[in-house]
Amino acid sequence: MSFLSIDATAIVQLVNFAIFFVVLSLVFLRPVAAAIARRRAYINSLVTDYDRYQEEARGLRAEADGIRAAARREAEQRIAAARAAASNEAAEMSSRYAREVQGIIDDAQKTAQRELEAARAGENEAVESLAGLMVERVMPEAV
Repeated sequence: MSFLSIDATAIVQLVNFAIFFVVLSLVFLRPVAAAIARRRAYINSLVTDYDRYQEEARGLRAEADGIRAAARREAEQRIAAARAAASNEAAEMSSRYAREVQGIIDDAQKTAQRELEAARAGENEAVESLAGLMVERVMPEAV
């Protein structure tokens, strides 16, 4: 007898293994492979969706940054315009009040000048009156 002999048991085992492999393939391996393929496709679609949504989110963030920057620029422009208007208004008010103050000063100087002229006009009379009064007091008999 040789060391390697093929008998009916080996053939039955070989046929049994072939049947087992076919049944295993039909019942387990193909459905599991199909499930794995479906799962892989699902995971790939999730990754694709995730990448697409990430890109969309980046675009929306960039758009929001642009909108914020535009709003910031517009606010700065409005603030600058308001500051310029306030500065112009302050300058106009300052000029108006300076003119009013100058008018008051001019009126006061005119009034003071009139009063000075009036006082000088009556100065001779006041001096003569005072001199007469002083002479009367000093020499009451002479008058």
